[in-house]
Formats: sequence, structure tokens, C-alpha cells
Amino acid sequence: MLAIRTRRRKAAALATAAVLAGLAAPSLAASPATATTTTTTDYDATYYKDAIGKTGTSLKSSLHTIISDQTKLSYSAVWDALKATDEDPDNTGNVILLYSGVSRSKSLDGGDTGDWNREHVWAKSHGDFGTATGPGTDLHHLRPSDVRVNSVRGNKDFDNGGSAVSEGGGSLTDSDSFEPRDAVKGDVARMIFYMAVRYEGGDGFADLEVNGQVDNGSAPYIGKLSVLKAWNDEDPPDAFEEHRNQVVYDDYQHNRNPFIDHPEWVESIW
Repeated sequence: MLAIRTRRRKAAALATAAVLAGLAAPSLAASPATATTTTTTDYDATYYKDAIGKTGTSLKSSLHTIISDQTKLSYSAVWDALKATDEDPDNTGNVILLYSGVSRSKSLDGGDTGDWNREHVWAKSHGDFGTATGPGTDLHHLRPSDVRVNSVRGNKDFDNGGSAVSEGGGSLTDSDSFEPRDAVKGDVARMIFYMAVRYEGGDGFADLEVNGQVDNGSAPYIGKLSVLKAWNDEDPPDAFEEHRNQVVYDDYQHNRNPFIDHPEWVESIW
């Protein structure tokens, strides 16, 4: 199993390097023009230079320092930002909804049935940060989601199993956990790991941590660690996720999710 994960991590790292060397997919060029201006940069030699070669807690500490240097958005500004970060590459008038995979009009942002809203992948109650500027508005874990599917997920931890979520694109849920569709399992895991590194309790917010259980309630923890690590391996970053990371970096927060650039760092830290 370790050998399989290693091969997957190497494949994901090679795929990431290829994208960062060019990001040459024309269909993904519809987001703001500046999103493609720095894709040839060697981020290991620049952005991540203080983290390269480190492992474990030293790596986590270095990455925390690096990604904490960011521009913060208001919660209202998140609406427009998501219309760029999650734009459907095949229909620039739409966004792709995280859990269902549905392409929906950007204009249907709201709270009614049939609308999409702002899903906090690290549930707000797991750290009691609400919609405060900081973790409550961090684009690296905020994604468009169908209003009803978002409600079904609620503040549940992540785990395998459950019953099918109606119009959830293959997502499953039970009383204390939620399993997203296969195509975004890794995306969800890497968002969770980003939040656990970015928010360490030193900036007035809770120290967010991933743990090995579900039903964490309102504690500043989220699970399930073993499952999230497996999802990171099984679903490596794809072009949509990598492009999204670039748009957040170039046009909004000016920080990156390091686990999209280096999925193998998950295993190094956890």
C-alpha cells in the first residue's frame, strides 16, 4: 500500500510540475488574465524556498509562515471571487459546484433552492470562526455549492460511507459524516490540510487541527485524518484545482495551497 501511495504521490508531483511549468490548457484561460502571468515561476526556488528539504513539524511551521502572508477578503467579496476561481472552463457564465459537479449560472448566487452558496469546507463551527475575515473568508476552503446539498453536509466531518445525497453527484452522507464525490475527494482533503497549517491559533483564531475521528461537533478539529490522507493519494490535483490555486494566488489572496503544489507534503506532516 505504501508503494502504491508513493507512486501516486510521485505521479501527482510530476503532474503538478508540468502544470506549473506551463498551464497550457486553453480551455482554462477564461479566468482573470493575470492568473496565467506567473505560471512559469519555479515556486520551490522562490515561494517555498524556506520549506524545501524540511519534514514533519519543521515543514508545517515553515509552510504556516509562508502561507500566512496573504491578502484577506470580506465575506461579501467572496461571492465575486468564487465566480472567477470556480468558473466553468466550458461556460464562462457558470461556476462548477463542488459536491455535485453541476455547472450553474453565476447569477444564481443566493440562498434559495436551485441557487448556489458559499460552502465552508472546514465547517465554521469547527473552530467557531463564523464568517469573520480570516478563516471565515479564506478562498482556499470556500467553494460554490448547491444550497440544498450544502445543507445536507452541514458541519459534518469527512469519512467514507452513507446513503446517496439526492442530486449530490455521487456524494454520500450519514448521521455524522459526509463523503464527497470521487472527483473532488482529494480537493476536499487538501483544503482541510491547508486550513490546519494556515490557522495555528496565533492570530486570534482557533488552532485548527485534523484528527482521527468524526462527530467532532464544535471543537476546533475535523476528521477523519486517515480517510483524508487516503483521498489525497487517490485523487491527485487536476488542472481545475491547480488553476484555481493559481487564480487565488495571482488575483485575490496572493498565497497558495501548498498541498496542491506538493501533495506528498501531506504524508510528510501527518
